[in-house]
Amino acid sequence: MQPEAPAETPSQARATGRDGSPPGAAETSAGRTPRPGTPAAGPPAESAAERPASPPAGTPEDRAAGNAAAPRSPVLPAPPDPGEESGSRTPAPSGSGAEGRTASGNGAAEQAAPGTALAARYYTDPAVAEAETRHIFARSWQLVCHESDLPGPGARLTAAVAGREVIVVRTEDGTLAGHLNVCRHRGTRLVTGPEPSGKAIRCPYHGWTYKLDGRLVGAPEARQIPCLDKPRLGLFPVRVESFLGFVFANLDPDATPLAEQCAGLAEAVGHYAGDDLVPVGSSRIHDLGSAEVQQANWKVAVDNYLEGYHVPVAHPGLMRLLDYQRYTCEIEEAYALFASPLRDKPSSNWAERLYQRLAAPMPGLTEADRRVWRYAVIYPNTLIDFYPDHVLAWTAIPTAVDRVAVPGAFYTRRGTGLRTRLARRLNIHIGWITNDEDAELVARVQKGLTTPGFEPGPLSRREAAVGWFAGRVRAGLDGAAP
Repeated sequence: MQPEAPAETPSQARATGRDGSPPGAAETSAGRTPRPGTPAAGPPAESAAERPASPPAGTPEDRAAGNAAAPRSPVLPAPPDPGEESGSRTPAPSGSGAEGRTASGNGAAEQAAPGTALAARYYTDPAVAEAETRHIFARSWQLVCHESDLPGPGARLTAAVAGREVIVVRTEDGTLAGHLNVCRHRGTRLVTGPEPSGKAIRCPYHGWTYKLDGRLVGAPEARQIPCLDKPRLGLFPVRVESFLGFVFANLDPDATPLAEQCAGLAEAVGHYAGDDLVPVGSSRIHDLGSAEVQQANWKVAVDNYLEGYHVPVAHPGLMRLLDYQRYTCEIEEAYALFASPLRDKPSSNWAERLYQRLAAPMPGLTEADRRVWRYAVIYPNTLIDFYPDHVLAWTAIPTAVDRVAVPGAFYTRRGTGLRTRLARRLNIHIGWITNDEDAELVARVQKGLTTPGFEPGPLSRREAAVGWFAGRVRAGLDGAAP
C-alpha cells in the first residue's frame, strides 16, 4: 500500500484551494488538530456520495496523515420554502427536544417550527457553564477515544469528562473499564498518558496497586494500615461503553446505555464505522493537550455544526460541492443525522473538481455512498462525519465560558485503494479551508453575544437542529442555570 502523504500546514491550506489550485506538492509533515466547523462541505464526488459535512480535517493528510482537522459543520439545508421542489426531509425538532421526529414535505406550511435559540447568557455567563458541567456533561455520554487506541489487555489512556480525569483501560478479558484517575490512598494521579500494556495500575507515590478492573489488590506494609478494607477501596468506577467502534464514558451510574439512546443510528451509519477502523495521522480524540482551542463557547461551535443556513454566505467552497436544496435531516431525542448529496456539476475550483473525479468509497461502503456526506451529532457534544473516503470524529470540550477545545481524529479502513486515499487527501484539504472560515465565524458570534441587551432573533427552518439542541440544553439544565 502506498504510504500516506504528509499533511499540509494551515498556511498551505489557506494558500491553496481558494484560488482553485491543488494542494501544494511540497507539503510539510506538520499537522493540525481537528477543530469544529460549519456543515462540512468537502470536495464533491461525482455522484451523490453521502457525506455529512465533516469536522476538522487536518492538513491534506494531516488531516489524512496525522492531525485531525477542525470538523466541518454539516450543511443542513432547511426545509424547502413553499414552491421549492423537495423530496427530502428536514429537521423538525420539538421545543424541548424530548420527542424525536423527522420533518418532510414540500411546503413550508408543512414544516414544524424550528424552535427558539438560546438566550445570550447561555453562552456568556460563567454560572451557566458551571451548571452545564454538573447537569449536562456529568450526566451524558462523552466521547473519549476509539477502540483502536486500546489495542490489547492493559492498554490505558486518560480523558477529560465533566471536569474530571478518567482512566479508560482494556482489561484482561478484552472488555473496557473506566475509573476516576485518582488513587484511593492520598489522591495521587495514577496515569499521566497513554500506555500500551500493563497487568495492573500502580500508584507512583506509595505503591498501592489495583487490578485493571479497579480492585485494590496490594498496599505496601498493609499491616501498618489500620482498617485497610481492600474491597471498599477500589478505584471509583466510571461507566464506559463502545458504540460504532468509539469509546464513551459517563459519570452517571444510572444513565441509559448509549446504544439504546441512539436507537437507529447504528443501522444508518454503522457500515462506515466499527472497531476495525484505523487512525490516519497522529491526532487522537483523547489528546486534549494538543487540541485546537477556538475562541467561542462550546455551544456556539455545536450550533455552527448544526446548521447550513450560513453556507451560501460564508462557505463558497461548500456551495460549489454540496447540493444545497437536496438533503435529509432526521432528529431524534439523543441525536441528529444529516445527509448532504454532492453536486454533479463540476466545480470551478481545481482541487474540488479533482475530488469529484476521484471520489471512491472505502471498503465496506457501497456505490450509493460515493456521492453523499453524512454527519451525526450525538447530544450534547459528539460530532462524527461519515465520508465515502474517511470518518472524522471529534468532540467539543469547554475550557472556559468563551473557549472550546475540539480534539478529534481521522479514520479509514484497511485495504483502502490509492484512488480513495487521494480523494481523502483532497477532501481533508478542502475541509481545512472551511474550518478556517468557521473558526473566524464562531469567534465573531461569541464576541457579538457579549453585547449588552442582545437577544437572538427567530431561527430559520434551516436552523431547526439548532432549535432542537437549544431545547435539549434547556431541558438538561431545567432550572439549574441562573
